[in-house]
Amino acid sequence: MLDIAIIGAGPAGLATALRLHQKGFRPKIYEGVTALKPLGVGIDVKPYGTKEVTELGLLDEFQTISVEARESIFYTRYGQEIYAERCGKHMGYKHEQRFVHRGTFQMMLFDAVIERLGPESVVLGASCKGFSQDNDGVTICFESRREGAPTEVRADVMIGVDGIKSAVRKQLLPESTRSHYSGITLWRGVTLMKPFKSGGTILHIGDPKSQGSLIVYPIRDNEDGQGNTLVNWVVEQNGRPETIEDWNQKVTPDEIAHKFDECKLDFLDVGHMIRSAREVYLFPLIDHDPLPQWTFDRVTLLGDAAHAMYPRGGNGVCQALVDTRVIAEKLATVSDPVEAMRQYEAERRSIVNRIVVANRGEGPEVVRRIVEERSGGKPFDDIEKILPLAEADAIFKEYHRLAGMKRPDEKPGETSGFRSVFLAER
Repeated sequence: MLDIAIIGAGPAGLATALRLHQKGFRPKIYEGVTALKPLGVGIDVKPYGTKEVTELGLLDEFQTISVEARESIFYTRYGQEIYAERCGKHMGYKHEQRFVHRGTFQMMLFDAVIERLGPESVVLGASCKGFSQDNDGVTICFESRREGAPTEVRADVMIGVDGIKSAVRKQLLPESTRSHYSGITLWRGVTLMKPFKSGGTILHIGDPKSQGSLIVYPIRDNEDGQGNTLVNWVVEQNGRPETIEDWNQKVTPDEIAHKFDECKLDFLDVGHMIRSAREVYLFPLIDHDPLPQWTFDRVTLLGDAAHAMYPRGGNGVCQALVDTRVIAEKLATVSDPVEAMRQYEAERRSIVNRIVVANRGEGPEVVRRIVEERSGGKPFDDIEKILPLAEADAIFKEYHRLAGMKRPDEKPGETSGFRSVFLAER
């Protein structure tokens, strides 16, 4: 049996271990932190991501810790509705779309790894410093950050799942460390508040290019035992100076507290939600060029280490979950592990790289910019005169198709005619 080393115990690394275990392997995960904590804010798990979680045998647990998405609604800066579509099973997909706290999702996967593979399967306090490989395997060197953590291990293959600042990627592709600040900064926060709309609604508010963008969705029901929901929100703004690329920079909401006060929704006080945040994190959007190669003989990359992308459209974690299935299938069915890893890359890299580039643009959020431009940034009387439903529908169908989850209401052979919207963003 192959001895498989996984570098990184984030959601993708943990899911990789679970997928490999399903195929009869007993991989070991090496993680630099000395204790896993449920850090982060919300993530949007699309139907194809829920499919992967279901195949891991964790649907019940996932449903317990998350909120089912029912509808997605787009608004102008003034709170006028632009477009709405149903989500997940409510759209006709086989699987649900669900919202969840990233840290809670990670700990669900961690608990499953410990239960199925045993506590010895996750080695904390082992930070990957580098590696070397030969015809028979990989030698991995670690900085030991806790007593008992190794300084060196030997494995047949190694999978680098160590995130946007991947040490594995840096050694394989030193030029990949070059990046460019997009000029866009995200504030990501969570607020405890009363449920709004259907209780499973994601809101998209404002114009991303001028006023800024706000995304809002619930991630945990009845968080306080009194019926209040923990809501995740993300504000996107242009023009702020670059900060370090770190998901865990804690800040206050003061800088953006009044950015959306002109938005008038009868079911949500947006400004109050932002000012009442339990915690807020700052993150700069950094452009990482799509990688020309993931696999180098017995070492390969997976998840953010392979395809860091803007957090738009909810595809980052979902694409990583697909990676885990494919690499497990290849290692289980191809006798030569080097060839198995090559086939994994061949199946996944070009598909994901297209999404990476498309997400540098606005993704489906483009409809808000279109309305802003056509309306001159003013309130309108009739959205059909600004952005007809058929045009908006075509844009959304194309983005669903790009992400590999063709919308159930799409007719056989139908093409949107709006692919140029996404091509222009690349």
